Amino acid sequence: MTERAFTPATGRFLPTCFFDSVAALTRERLWRALVVMHVAPRPGDVLVDVGCGTGSLALLLRHTEPGTRIIGVDPDPGVLAIARRKDANAAVEWRVGMGDERVPVEADAVVSSLVLHQCPMAMKRAVLASMFAALRPGGRLVIADYGKQRTALMRWGFRVVQLADGKADTQPNADGVLPRLIAEAGFAEVREAEVVPTVTGSISVYTARRG
Repeated sequence: MTERAFTPATGRFLPTCFFDSVAALTRERLWRALVVMHVAPRPGDVLVDVGCGTGSLALLLRHTEPGTRIIGVDPDPGVLAIARRKDANAAVEWRVGMGDERVPVEADAVVSSLVLHQCPMAMKRAVLASMFAALRPGGRLVIADYGKQRTALMRWGFRVVQLADGKADTQPNADGVLPRLIAEAGFAEVREAEVVPTVTGSISVYTARRG
C-alpha cells in the first residue's frame, strides 16, 4: 500500500477500538442485514468488502452463506487486527489496501459500508472505479453509506458525522451525490433501495450492476 492519508474509521477524535460501539448508534444490525439481503450471496460467489473496517459486514456475509469466498480490504492495519480477532476460523481473506486500488479478482459482488462519506470527491470516484473494475460483467454493487439527508432532523443528526469526518468530504453525500457518481463510474440499474434513519443521519443502501 502506498502511504496516503485516510480518515480513520471513527473519524478524527476517537481511537479505532471504539468503532464497533459507535457503529451501534447507526442501527448497524438493520442496514447490514439489508446489505446482505441485496447481495443475496450464493455458494461459490466471490465477494469483496471495500473498506471492511472491523469486519462485521464481511463476517455476516460469510455466516449467511459459508460457501462464499470473501475478501476484506482496508487501509488501516489497526481495524484489520480487530477483524482478524473476530474471525476465529480465518474464514475471510483480510488485506491491507486503499479502496481505490485494484483487487485482482472477478467478484460476483462488491460491498462497502460507511466509507465513501469520508472520502474527498476525487477519492469517491476512484473507489467506485476500482469497484467497477473488480466486478465481473453482471456483478452486483451494494453500498451502505450516509446519503441525502432529507429532513431537518436527519441533517441535524448528520452534523455529528461532519464534526468527526469533516464537512468538505461529507457534504456531497448529504446533498445526494452518490447515485450520480455510481452511474458515472459505469454502473447500470443504480437505485437507492433503502433509507434507514439513525441518530447520526440517514443511511442509504444503494444497489447497482456492472453491465
